[in-house]
Amino acid sequence: MADVLEHPTVRVGGVEIPAGAIAAEAQNHPAGDAEEAWCEAAKALAVRQLLLAEADRQEIVAEECVDAEGRKLVDDDARIDALLTNNVDVPTATSEEAKRFYDNHTERFCSETLIEAEHILFSASPDDAFNYSLAVGDARMAIRDIEADPTCFAELAKSKSACPSKDQGGNLGQIGKGQTAAEFEQALFALSAGELCRDPVKSPFGVHVIRAGRRAEGKQLPFEVVEQSIRNYLEEASYRKAVSQYLSILASETDIEGVDLAAAEGPLVQ
Repeated sequence: MADVLEHPTVRVGGVEIPAGAIAAEAQNHPAGDAEEAWCEAAKALAVRQLLLAEADRQEIVAEECVDAEGRKLVDDDARIDALLTNNVDVPTATSEEAKRFYDNHTERFCSETLIEAEHILFSASPDDAFNYSLAVGDARMAIRDIEADPTCFAELAKSKSACPSKDQGGNLGQIGKGQTAAEFEQALFALSAGELCRDPVKSPFGVHVIRAGRRAEGKQLPFEVVEQSIRNYLEEASYRKAVSQYLSILASETDIEGVDLAAAEGPLVQ
């Protein structure tokens, strides 16, 4: 409790937000440290109070409504939802706007490059220098064996690999970027189809022997396939900007203490 009392009192339009409520809300705001989490929680509750006060001023009565997942909103959330619906206008994104965004960001609209991968894992912790060096040596021996006889890869995986893929002869299936350890990914995507990595690949999980299989390069997706998702994205971005501007207007007209809402971007606009 001592840490909570060290923070400034937060008031919005004369209404104090209890320090205990901020401390409880902080659990919903993952952050680098407790101070940052507390500040984010204070901002979120201040934004909420700001909007509820405005809903009171406009005499908005809660009506039954649901969120995007179909869950019924509690009264205060329903009143805030109605307030924003009544006061924040967001234009519908046109097909022309979506096409312009598509043309300016074509790299975003490609299918993922996939590579079939085979590997043998010699498990060892990087913190255990002795066993890790042994794993490197075992991987080098396996690479030499495979270079001498490429058909032995599956048998070596079944007999030596510490990965469950050993039951499939080391076959991991198709791998996309972001699905494996960074070191593994970098080595795999540098290989041509059918190429064996000539050096052991070290990762936090141990030491890998890697061979690439067939490669399916990413392809440009047609505009027609992604048009609706682009329009949804543009409308969501416009909504966030409009709500942020609306909050800034309310904040400029309200006495606020203990928290800075000059650039309020609480959970209501994320």
